[in-house]
Amino acid sequence: MKNNKYVTMINPYPYNKWVALFLCVTLGIFGAHKYYERKLGVGFLYSLSLGFLGVGVIVDTIRYISMKSPYYNA
Repeated sequence: MKNNKYVTMINPYPYNKWVALFLCVTLGIFGAHKYYERKLGVGFLYSLSLGFLGVGVIVDTIRYISMKSPYYNA
């Protein structure tokens, strides 16, 4: 873990890229990967719109593939 005070002040908990990717691929239309990242508002929107009709799930899948593990959400 980096010794960066700014990152630890915003969100001290690292997220695993592979867990988020698995949730996105399997339960992405219900927003499970957003709930895992503790983004409850966006997760609720994903649940209501079925992952923005699948487009948001595809974008998030590509984003998770390209990021490092572990990652921090700002």
